[in-house]
Amino acid sequence: MPYPRPEGLTPTAVTDIARVAGATSPTTQAAVSGVSLSSLAVQPGDLYAALPGANAHGAQFVVQAAAAGAAAVLTDERGARLVHESGVDLPTIVVEDPRAILGAVAAIVYGTALPAGPGIRAVGITGTNGKTTTAYLLTSALEAMGRRAGLIGTVETRVGADRVPSARTTPESPDLHALLRVMSDRAVQDCVMEVSSHALVLHRVDEVVFDIALFTNLSQDHLDFHADMEDYFAAKASLFTPARSRQGVVCVDDTWGARLAEQAEVPVVTLASTSDTPADVVLTEVDGSDFRLVGEVAGTAVDLALRSHLPGSFNRTNTAMAATALLLAGHDPETVGAAVLERPVVPGRMELVPAPESSSGEDLPTVVVDFAHTPDAVASALAALREDAGGALVAVIGAGGSRDPGKRPAMGAAAAAHADLVVVTDDNPRAESPEAIRAALVDGARRGPGEVVEVAGRRAAIAHALRAARPGGTVALLGKGHESGQEIDGVTTPFDDRQVAADELVELIRETGS
Repeated sequence: MPYPRPEGLTPTAVTDIARVAGATSPTTQAAVSGVSLSSLAVQPGDLYAALPGANAHGAQFVVQAAAAGAAAVLTDERGARLVHESGVDLPTIVVEDPRAILGAVAAIVYGTALPAGPGIRAVGITGTNGKTTTAYLLTSALEAMGRRAGLIGTVETRVGADRVPSARTTPESPDLHALLRVMSDRAVQDCVMEVSSHALVLHRVDEVVFDIALFTNLSQDHLDFHADMEDYFAAKASLFTPARSRQGVVCVDDTWGARLAEQAEVPVVTLASTSDTPADVVLTEVDGSDFRLVGEVAGTAVDLALRSHLPGSFNRTNTAMAATALLLAGHDPETVGAAVLERPVVPGRMELVPAPESSSGEDLPTVVVDFAHTPDAVASALAALREDAGGALVAVIGAGGSRDPGKRPAMGAAAAAHADLVVVTDDNPRAESPEAIRAALVDGARRGPGEVVEVAGRRAAIAHALRAARPGGTVALLGKGHESGQEIDGVTTPFDDRQVAADELVELIRETGS
């Protein structure tokens, strides 16, 4: 589903775009009223950004873009040759690296160019784990305060009551600037956005300066994209520079956060989950889900009684991060404390699958769905569930294909360290062999004390786990979270852990007569 576009824009002259891009301007009177990276998404009057890709060059599809109404093309030297060879006669702006200037171009076209910008307070959240939960906590609190908030993230994009499923954590820059303009036109006051390392490296958030940037944590992930952890860290750290943010909140629970706090080029407030770590604000008097946030933010003393509505120590920290961001934004502590206490719904993040209406749930295992797909996230999720598990804790785990294979054994080991039974199965194998992915997970899982079984096929694995957990047990379905499809060998078929678990619970009731 495409992202919403602003309406009624004054077209931007192609000559003005060439000037912003630092390119020789084609001789033309043409103007554009939108920007598209995909020939399939081109609308009449668009600038078609024909970029080089991993498998094809966007200029190979310029005929389709022209047929859809593209008014001009932005591309590189190779793309310009392909446009010429196609016979398409459109004004063409040629630059060495079109992706690097696409944000600036989109900002001009959509009227979001700095310094005026769209007039929205923007909060950007980066980190390996916790981005989505913190974004939902923050958005929920802003709405509880009576503010009109927008959300851009892994699960969905929200503009007021309108919701669009997200294709990626952070949209490409043309979509992002279009969204910011739509939010501005609809009187949105705050935009809360997840900012991935890919987005920072691939220029997706260029020409956006966040009023507040948040850093949650850093652990192994995306090493198929980044050369190593230092490269991964450098991408995250680039958010905390004047070109990308004005101030920030940094969790210093890990060494990466401590390093970032020291080298950030913008003022930051530091946060720690225990008083053992020096920070501007710390969590104290922890009692289950309840805790106090104590310290100082922007010269104001803070002492708030807060509660995390989601299980786990990491969600206490996520809650504290959201509260600290609100305080840094200038909201008074009393208002922040009340707003953060509102119960948010975070899709696929420690999400409880309700028992079927035909059952009281007493004779069934508890089922929780979580997006945990890194070793640290798997360990944290299972440790949180272990605290409340009255019976056996069963983990269902897979790993995504074509993504950072080095983390798979560590994910298996993390699951086995905390669960009584680990059911290794498929996640999104993509173009890889499901058997090979499972083998890497099993290899890691067998290093831990827990029992390990391998079940090909995720539905069968979920069914096996529910029966193994028995009444009073807990089943953690890890890795896919909110996702509604499963990708195998280039084909995505409908598959939602929450719905499959609900269906299998009904089947379990039928079998047992409970």
